[in-house]
Amino acid sequence: MTFFVRTAGTRDLEAVSLLLGETWHATYDGIYGLERVSEIVRSWHSVEALRPRVTRLNTEFLVADDGTRLGGMAFAAFEAERKLVVLHQLYVHPDYQRQGIGRELLAEVEDGFPGAERVRIEVEEANTGAIAFYVASGFEPAGKSEACGGDTRFAIPAAIYEKRMIWTG
Repeated sequence: MTFFVRTAGTRDLEAVSLLLGETWHATYDGIYGLERVSEIVRSWHSVEALRPRVTRLNTEFLVADDGTRLGGMAFAAFEAERKLVVLHQLYVHPDYQRQGIGRELLAEVEDGFPGAERVRIEVEEANTGAIAFYVASGFEPAGKSEACGGDTRFAIPAAIYEKRMIWTG
């Protein structure tokens, strides 16, 4: 099965929401419990919460699509004044992890912002698989956050990782 990375559109929102829900439950139910994860998924990953991302300026909203189903997604925003890409989300469905989809999504994000000097991600410290992925992709520890993504309602602590961009050509 081959997945192709492409820009997400409005027609993808329901599938992205389902992918995020399944991925979050598989990853975080054991850390935060079913009820709390369900609340976060409803708040952060509903179609309504995702809809503004389709038209938001200075962003990349991407999906990995095999023509039948989505295997992953990524959403990143560029802060031009800081020359910083903030990778808000990069998730691969549990059925398709370790097949290169995450690497392809990350590469597309990195290529999508030629003026960037750094890429930043916040990762729940108990998500050791994600941390290993980012470290293997060249990210280094850069701090901590008490509220991932600035959302104090859920107050999920996170480790901050950054990667310096190197542009050739």
